[in-house]
Amino acid sequence: MSIKKYDKLVRDKIPEIISAQGKKCCIVVMDNEAYLEMVDKKLGEELEEYYKDGSIEELADLLEVLYAAAAARGYTLDELERVRKEKFLKRGGFEKKLLLKEVEE
Repeated sequence: MSIKKYDKLVRDKIPEIISAQGKKCCIVVMDNEAYLEMVDKKLGEELEEYYKDGSIEELADLLEVLYAAAAARGYTLDELERVRKEKFLKRGGFEKKLLLKEVEE
């Protein structure tokens, strides 16, 4: 029997999925401080996976972790969307594909 170490944040149903495969896993419920640290780490992991793959699945994973990060910091999805819209109205989006090369002072 081999044991593979992970020490990473996983989705809520992963322990059930592992058990359904006839395997055993060790799960720890983190306190808020540890959870925030792991959510931030997970954001980086998911972003790296998106850079490598570029798939819609990786974008969905990234979005799920962004939602978790917002909730962990006490923000609702409505608040997150409100701030996103405010920034969009004030500064625009990315539809024009603009690359700022330089600014002359």
